[in-house]
Amino acid sequence: MKQVVVLSGKGGTGKTSLTASLAYLAGDEAVVVDADVDAPNLELLAERKPLFEEPLFWGRSAVIDYERCVHCLLCVSYCRFSALHVKEGLPKVDPIGCEGCGVCQRVCNFSAIEMREKLTGRFFISKTRWNNFLFHARLAPSGENSGKLVTYLRRKAEEKARAEKKYLLIDGSPGIGCPVISSLVGVDLAILVTEPTLSDQHDLERIVALARHFGVPHFVVVNKADLSLKNRNRIREFCSLQGIELMAEIPFDQQVLDALMVGIPVIEYDPQSPFSQGARAIWQKAQDFLKAQERS
Repeated sequence: MKQVVVLSGKGGTGKTSLTASLAYLAGDEAVVVDADVDAPNLELLAERKPLFEEPLFWGRSAVIDYERCVHCLLCVSYCRFSALHVKEGLPKVDPIGCEGCGVCQRVCNFSAIEMREKLTGRFFISKTRWNNFLFHARLAPSGENSGKLVTYLRRKAEEKARAEKKYLLIDGSPGIGCPVISSLVGVDLAILVTEPTLSDQHDLERIVALARHFGVPHFVVVNKADLSLKNRNRIREFCSLQGIELMAEIPFDQQVLDALMVGIPVIEYDPQSPFSQGARAIWQKAQDFLKAQERS
């Protein structure tokens, strides 16, 4: 089983549109993971059928026992996250702001504060209309550990894919933070999607450095490549100097926006559009690379 992750240095580059098209092309040969747990939206294009749901309680939040509390407000003075405040003379906990550090419980001399588990998020397994199993999650408001949640998603999906499938296809989070690292480590190929702008080039350089740090083979895809030929050439030059293969340059495609308006991947909406043709070429190159990697 080979693992492929699609990443971008920031949101809005077409990463999820490309992942959805690759999932469509892979069909039942792939298990798909939406690792963008802070803002998941792959399911919107996949028309999922829910199979399994699990609430996750990984965080903690302070709860005050007012029968024990003597209103000394020591807990409020020690809370560095301003999650405790005073209302009508009583300490009150803001469950959204509470980081669960437990300092308030430690300084309370009257054992009036208890740290209780709180809902971090929900984990789902669904079946898409492309016959993929989709592993996805939703981080709860103020839910922490999105990197841990991505690791949990990947582990569950890997168990399924390793037993039955050829590919694990991951739609990663934008940026280079913890959830991105959790979705990148140990994969066989990273497809890095960018656009021809100066800020995108800067983000691309950061994510290339991240992929190199973890020793992950990576290719670059320039989406909307014809919007700025000057900046596209800068990305070409960067990839050439860094020895990175440009997997595809996809021109701006209005059909992508039209497909998003009706909630399906462009490869279903218009199989002959420039983006769809680019997705086919990318998936073929990815498969060829993985086969060559297996032979070596």
